[in-house]
Amino acid sequence: MPHRNPPDPGGPLRRVPSTAVVITFALVMTACVLGVMAWKALDAKKAALASGSSEIQNLAHSLAEHASHTLQAVDIAMAGMVDLLKYRDPEPDRFNKYLTETAKTLPQLRGIGVADAKGNWRYSSFPETPRHNVSDRSYFAYHRDTPDNTLRISELMQSRMDNQSSMIVLSKRITKLDGSFGGVVAAAIDKDYFNGFYRTFQLGPDGGISLIRNDGTLLIRWPLSDKSTDLSRTDLFSRHLKLSSVGYYKIVSPFDGIVKYFGYEETPHYPAVVTVAVSEDWLLSEWWKGLRTDVIVASVLLCMILMLAALLALQFRFRNKIERALREREAHYRLLANNIADIIILIDARSLLRYVSQSAEPVLGLRPKDLIGKSCFDLMHRDDRESVKSATARLNGVDSVSTVVFRHYRGDGTLAWVESKFKLASETDDPTRTEFLCVIRDVTERKRMEDELTQLNRRLTQLAATDGLTNLTNRRTFDGFLRREYESCEEIAVLLFDIDNFKGYNDTYGHQAGDRCLQVVAKAIGDATANTSGLSARYGGEEFAVVLPNTTEDAALKVAESIRLTVRALGIPNTASSRGYITISAGVAARNRSTFDEAALVGEADTALYEAKRLGRNRSIVYSSLDLQYVESESIQHDGEFAPGERTH
Repeated sequence: MPHRNPPDPGGPLRRVPSTAVVITFALVMTACVLGVMAWKALDAKKAALASGSSEIQNLAHSLAEHASHTLQAVDIAMAGMVDLLKYRDPEPDRFNKYLTETAKTLPQLRGIGVADAKGNWRYSSFPETPRHNVSDRSYFAYHRDTPDNTLRISELMQSRMDNQSSMIVLSKRITKLDGSFGGVVAAAIDKDYFNGFYRTFQLGPDGGISLIRNDGTLLIRWPLSDKSTDLSRTDLFSRHLKLSSVGYYKIVSPFDGIVKYFGYEETPHYPAVVTVAVSEDWLLSEWWKGLRTDVIVASVLLCMILMLAALLALQFRFRNKIERALREREAHYRLLANNIADIIILIDARSLLRYVSQSAEPVLGLRPKDLIGKSCFDLMHRDDRESVKSATARLNGVDSVSTVVFRHYRGDGTLAWVESKFKLASETDDPTRTEFLCVIRDVTERKRMEDELTQLNRRLTQLAATDGLTNLTNRRTFDGFLRREYESCEEIAVLLFDIDNFKGYNDTYGHQAGDRCLQVVAKAIGDATANTSGLSARYGGEEFAVVLPNTTEDAALKVAESIRLTVRALGIPNTASSRGYITISAGVAARNRSTFDEAALVGEADTALYEAKRLGRNRSIVYSSLDLQYVESESIQHDGEFAPGERTH
């Protein structure tokens, strides 16, 4: 056979003068660097504005939620007081103590009090009941003339206690049983409460946060400003709020005349708007710093391009030598089998595919010639790359085999689960010459069956631990959780809840309505432990239980009262109850682990719950104070609210 010269490995590129190639390379790379720099600068500015928009809107949302929760906590507390004062006039000493405890529980409150129909203070959380009259206050006149039970937010006003501090007054009307005006419950929030919270945010020297009533009255502005407090004619109230309760746009600030990016959001359930403003200069300050850095980097890159252009000429000399070495390697790998069902792959030390058997096409839909020279990691799911690297790292000799299962891309872009056995192709002391032999088998169907079995087991476990009606955990899960927490906690509390007059509710509205009532009450109880280490469960029938690890008796009572007031605030009608709506009773027990066992603790909570039902329902009783509660209940039993024998176990 006549000898034939091999094809020129340089190809057409060899015939191009090296000087032209170097010059072209330098010009193209310079254009690329300058183009990338310009594109990056514009894209970075766009990203900075987009990031600022997201941060401003997120902050406005968070502050709106903060304001809403601040008002809601006071609203719930005041609603209970209004309901109580509608039916009776409690003793001043006891009710003043209750107001003081409420003010301590809610840090946003400066004070809370009750004014009678003439504007004179009758109850107060302050050590001494104020002597001044509030009949001239706008909130008092509003409630006196308007039979509205909703919470009213006043404008910012001066305190008459010290004539120095400013405050916002939250008030609710007291309506007597005959419908007449009975006074107001008023709670004061010092403006420093909001200012102290707002000043913790870094908004730049010209940034600002405002809390505005929905009629345009400015309540809180941080930082302080001497500008007008009436913002009703601004674009926010004349245009944007009419279109959406949440928004973001660019403005000229009415407070300092600076161009700013402005985000706002109305608080849910309450007539207030929170706004966040950040100056454009501050928003883009980091972008300017980055741009200066990019200019320096681009200058360095241009210098490097000149150096690379000089080295490019040297690269041409070694190209032919490298290509000859590659052809020799390819001939060596042809010794491997090409027609077996499993896929055989040879991988070099750089993770590049040097050989792929023909079985890759029928198994994975990939042609071997299209895979040669590609990185094996480009063909597998990125989450599985570390496991493959670990499998090859475990090989410690030519006789060692390492098996790993991972996801491999097919030719149509779908993923296939494959099982791969790795083995060293040969021993060498040079890590750069290491080669791996890999045998791949498709195990997609096996993996699918394993995943289905795992999902079924997980679903069965979930169903076994959950009450089907309320989606709370069931009695079995509750008992196990209490047992575990008892063994690990030094102090633990158990709360038992029972829906008052539930049998009458079922008889009146039907069992479907009863189920819906159970679901609503269960959600209120479950929300109380949603973000805590505690557990809420359906204990049985209309009874629910809560476990609070590492919780004192006082803290557990506050949780019980919060849940009770939340259920009462739902206002679910119940004609079978003397109150006319659904309420719950609660029993609370908490002890040190060394003095009790978990069964006894549940029994104590159950005893306290029974006592709460006996004393008239709609209340929370602590086991440790049963004797005191019994003495005080003598005057309450005449109300006719407790029917002996209602609660059964």
